[in-house]
Amino acid sequence: MNDKPAASARKVRPGLGRGLSALLGDVDREEPIEGGAPPAGIRMLPVSALAPHPGQPRRHFDEEAIAELANSIAQRGLIQPIVVRPHGKDFQIVAGERRWRAAQRARLHNVPVIVRELSDAETLEIALVENIQRQDLNAIEEADAYRKLIEEFGHTQEALARLVAKSRSHIANLLRLLDLPVQVQKMVIEDELQMGHARALIGAPDPLALAQRVRDKQLTVRETERLVRQARSGKKDRKTEGNGGSGDTGQDADLQALEQQLGDVLGLHVRISHSDKGGALTINYSTLDQLDMVCQRLSGDGF
Repeated sequence: MNDKPAASARKVRPGLGRGLSALLGDVDREEPIEGGAPPAGIRMLPVSALAPHPGQPRRHFDEEAIAELANSIAQRGLIQPIVVRPHGKDFQIVAGERRWRAAQRARLHNVPVIVRELSDAETLEIALVENIQRQDLNAIEEADAYRKLIEEFGHTQEALARLVAKSRSHIANLLRLLDLPVQVQKMVIEDELQMGHARALIGAPDPLALAQRVRDKQLTVRETERLVRQARSGKKDRKTEGNGGSGDTGQDADLQALEQQLGDVLGLHVRISHSDKGGALTINYSTLDQLDMVCQRLSGDGF
């Protein structure tokens, strides 16, 4: 590519968004892998020589999305290399298991890889950061990866917050989801409950029964919070008794629910002010990495 201004515009700004590239090293992972010799730093390995990592944070793969990716790979080849590390006589996947699964389905014999000598902790870090940047993890998978890095590898919540460019409170809130019954966690994994619903159920009496009610009545996060308060006080409220839980939520409650939803997605504090003449959306960040993450998501880059 001779268009240097365009190429430089795609470069990560100095000091921003360095989490994944700092772990992997500066390798251009955007260039298509065509036939012939692969770019420097990239090797071609047999698909059969690669195996998934048992500690991969992402445990649930959308089969329809993999089928679509497989069709794309069959037509265009594999655009991004898979990151692997030596493991016995073969290699273990660090980042790119979905691409590996799709490549198998597309009947590729060889795939482009980046080989890195990585520790178990670094392997989990890279897999976690890549999945978070692509928004591939559900809240329980993300929380479980944080727990593993803390309990098995001695990371602190502050260090994890810096690693994934999110707030410490976001890390702490996600970790608390693991205190919920396994059945409730499964409802989050299967997208029957959102993170905001699950967070409202933490510490509630009989959270499984409440979660089933929230799911069946399709209650909003604010209605779920009200339901939990009622359960704790032993009172009932007609506002959450009707079909779908429709009640007097009010505009303020809707805005607060939206603030919480956006905050959960970004891992940052979000504030919305609204009036008849318009309003403002405020996102508070504490590091340049967090700012870069917001910019990437708004522009659609970095995924």
